[in-house]
Amino acid sequence: MDILKERLLKEATVLNSDVLKVDSLLNHGVDPVLTMEMGKEFARRFAEEKVTKVVTVESSGIPVAFATALELKVPLVFARRKKTLLNEADAYTVRVPSFTKGIVTDLIVSRHLLSREDSALFIDDIIANGDAARGMIRIIEQSGARLAGIGIVLEKSFQAGGKALRELGYRVESLVRIRSLEDNRIAFED
Repeated sequence: MDILKERLLKEATVLNSDVLKVDSLLNHGVDPVLTMEMGKEFARRFAEEKVTKVVTVESSGIPVAFATALELKVPLVFARRKKTLLNEADAYTVRVPSFTKGIVTDLIVSRHLLSREDSALFIDDIIANGDAARGMIRIIEQSGARLAGIGIVLEKSFQAGGKALRELGYRVESLVRIRSLEDNRIAFED
């Protein structure tokens, strides 16, 4: 997506060779027009997969996952990261490390929201090491649903996440692949 690349070059900040700050686009602020375009692109790429649910992790994945679900005309389910009084005692739960947050969190999805009748498309904002994606794959497996694919807005291809998932046989579609953040510059894959 050329428009996304242009916006990243204009608005993103390289914090170091591993971390890209995209607050105005994905993680703190959201451009609704750009987000809908990303959702349309994911819907186009996964149109043949007969998706029944779009799944993501709170909170940064929600806008793009919502746009994708809207385009596909299916429900959106997001994994919560914190237990509340309203969580089901037997909800699908996995523990995952967070690269950007530097902590380990739980991913929690209520059992009635995902079942073996579903074909789930996982959409997320950024993939680094792939821990959140592997956690959501485990939740989808626990539910008996089929994983229709994985859509990522920004793949940091210099980190292992996307490559490792592809090597495991999963279909991973990234809107933008970043080869490097060295020298405070964003270098895209061709």
